[in-house]
Amino acid sequence: MFDQPTVFLDVETTGATANRDRITEIGLVEVNGGTLVEEWSTLVNPGLRIPPEIEALTGITNAMVAEAPSFESLSTELHRRLEGKLLVAHNARFDYGFLRNEFARAGLRYLSKVLCTVKLSRRLYPQERRHNLDSLIERHGLVCNQRHRALADARVLWDFAQRIRQELGEETVQTAVTHVLKTPTLPPRLDAAQLDALPESVGVYVFYGEGDTPLYVGKSLNIRSRVLAHFSGDHRVAKDMRIAQEITRIEWRETAGELGALLQEARWVKRLTPVHNHKLRPAEELWALWWDVMKTVPPKAVSASAIEFAVAENLYGPFRSRARANRTLREIADANGLCARAVGLEHGGTGPCFSYQVGKCRGACCGRETLVSHNLRLAQALHRLRLEAWPYHGPIGVREADAVSGRTEMHLIDRWCYLDTVSSESDLHDALEARTERAFDLDTYQILSKWLKRHPAMAVIDLAPAVRS
Repeated sequence: MFDQPTVFLDVETTGATANRDRITEIGLVEVNGGTLVEEWSTLVNPGLRIPPEIEALTGITNAMVAEAPSFESLSTELHRRLEGKLLVAHNARFDYGFLRNEFARAGLRYLSKVLCTVKLSRRLYPQERRHNLDSLIERHGLVCNQRHRALADARVLWDFAQRIRQELGEETVQTAVTHVLKTPTLPPRLDAAQLDALPESVGVYVFYGEGDTPLYVGKSLNIRSRVLAHFSGDHRVAKDMRIAQEITRIEWRETAGELGALLQEARWVKRLTPVHNHKLRPAEELWALWWDVMKTVPPKAVSASAIEFAVAENLYGPFRSRARANRTLREIADANGLCARAVGLEHGGTGPCFSYQVGKCRGACCGRETLVSHNLRLAQALHRLRLEAWPYHGPIGVREADAVSGRTEMHLIDRWCYLDTVSSESDLHDALEARTERAFDLDTYQILSKWLKRHPAMAVIDLAPAVRS
């Protein structure tokens, strides 16, 4: 940041969605070698009305921008001012996203190394809870004469850079900057143009090697940043070193959000079976423990081929093998003083079970504990593994939208199986008509059940009526 041409930039906009809203003001502070070179700012006619709440926040009114130049008319000069320079912005994904969209509309391609001062502040001051611009101004004693005006906010970022250098020293700051930027080393067999084309959006990516062999599938909230991190100079992960030597091309798919990326990642790993992914690969057979607390029979391991996991009650798991199911039951019994015979791990015999003889059973096998008490403790121990039956009448759609890009998608799920992702009503009907019966999918179950619990307000649409019609 202190030894290269740098631009500290802020933009004001008509809203928060980069592909729909527009820039209303640009302010930048150009620095080289740690010395101020030039300041530049301009209002921009966005070509649409500024909402009243945005006028109130920024002080930029529709009357002020009525005679201002359009972004397209400014694009060539602004591109020249930014080209080849490190771009520093606060919550940089926002500013950079707007710039790239505006330049694209003007027919110009803009790519830059981007340093986010939110991330830099978190790296340097991990003990602090807040890292928004107002918090930085207060914490570091900075001065801002017009908050939410582009040049004033850009000046604050330049002042912040100077202040942290004074407080922490240039070496500490530069180390943090290097970490945040994660400068990549180009893999020897990968075309640099592929890295340049990577989008800065949420989605999934695939690395391919010689003979188009799938090497690795990954997901990220920022595909470009995550891919470049694989090739950072330190290569702390041995897997990344191997990938860097083998990779020949990259494929990716943008999604509307993190849920779509998680679902697509699981699907691609299963379909492509990449060399360096193991966690999401399909299991040959799924198992669970079936047990009804109201009955006297002990738990038993059952397979997905024998019982439909998506709708069955009283299932606990799932597990990737029968041995894993029984091993988990053994661990639960030992940890909770349960009787090996009562849970079905020891067969035959009379009197105390072996676990009781070695002090691991409280005596349900020999009258020291009632079976009712024993089973209540077993139910409590198994509760965390309870497999939730599909709670809907049929397929559902989970709607997801990206506020920055404006992309909206609907993920189609039925009985814990990921069917497809669509972005239009016609695609929705086609996907529902083409759906076929699929086996219970462990990864989709884990992804979606956790996601819906963490995001209860997420839009879930019952598609059963659409199927019946």
